Amino acid sequence: MSVLNALIVSRRPATAFVVVGLFWGCFAAHVPVLKAQLGASDALFGILLLGSATGLVSSMWLAPRADRFFGGRGMQVGAAMLAVAWLLPGQMTVPVLFALSMGFVGLASGLLDVIMNARVSELEAAHDLPLMNANHAMFSVAYAIGALVAGFTREAGVPPTVVFAGFGAVVALMIPFIRMDVAAVPPADENAGGYPLWPIALCGAIVLVAFMSEATVEAWSALHVERTLGGGAAEGALGPAMLGLTMAVGRFSGQVVAARLREVAVVFWAAALSAIGAVIAALAPTPMVAYLGFGVLGLGVSVIGPMGLALVGKVVAPHLRTEAISRAAVIGFSGFFFAPMLMGLVSDAFGLRVAFLGVAVLLSLAVPLAILAGRLPQTVRKSAQT
Repeated sequence: MSVLNALIVSRRPATAFVVVGLFWGCFAAHVPVLKAQLGASDALFGILLLGSATGLVSSMWLAPRADRFFGGRGMQVGAAMLAVAWLLPGQMTVPVLFALSMGFVGLASGLLDVIMNARVSELEAAHDLPLMNANHAMFSVAYAIGALVAGFTREAGVPPTVVFAGFGAVVALMIPFIRMDVAAVPPADENAGGYPLWPIALCGAIVLVAFMSEATVEAWSALHVERTLGGGAAEGALGPAMLGLTMAVGRFSGQVVAARLREVAVVFWAAALSAIGAVIAALAPTPMVAYLGFGVLGLGVSVIGPMGLALVGKVVAPHLRTEAISRAAVIGFSGFFFAPMLMGLVSDAFGLRVAFLGVAVLLSLAVPLAILAGRLPQTVRKSAQT
């Protein structure tokens, strides 16, 4: 199946992926500004990002309920909440208030993340097609665009809140296009047994490794280029932008690969490639070499998370799909917030070079997880969606 056809089939959740990507790309490019605005050390700033982790964990319990309550408008509500939430962090100069504002961001982002991934999984079951990589690629494209725009506005001296408000206005125009009815799938008699905790935990762990690795580059690459390698604001913004662009290439390619290879094989080789990229970024003597490292890491890590989420949708009964993906997604997406904290603590103690070497070690954990996941039985069934 072509990438274009995949995006046409899943155009509504794909638009929601763009919404999330724009905001997080903007945030990544503004990390040095926000950190300086708070007067926070690396360790403190990483700890403050736990505020968003708290919001994200809350979304794990709220997302399935919100999905049932809002139905076809679930993605619209999540996108609106996210646009409002991002107006707050850039205005905060008190660390505690910044952490609270990031908690609201985490809640809104997690809610939208879970619902849009569940909609993609429903479409995969309904059409018997791999769609997850193409949708995550749209996140990466939007992320790169958000980071580049933010980098140029930083150079022009535009305050972060104004930039986030501008992206919010763009998102407001996109909200009408992300309404999607929810597929009603009653439980089949043979699927009335216990809750599949082991498959969810295993697939969630794969996603966690991928997103923790991705999050370290998103949150700290600009600072690595600017502080460790002496780059300017625009050069710093190119770090997360390079990640977003290469992840988009990797995920669009992964859309084609997913139709030909098993998820486990893809995860195995992608983990090895991305670990090499992390080592290159850690040891880079110049920003250009760091960009190469970020790019290689992005190509590899790009497909690991989507493959993990696609896999969990295949190993649970259809009526449990949204809830299962919400659990696996939150396990994975928590990496976006716990990773910056750990990165900050390691950076404070040993420097950013050692912290990025730690990312390579983390990525190697995806290999044994992929081997275990390969033993899970798949129970894909067509949903009731038409």
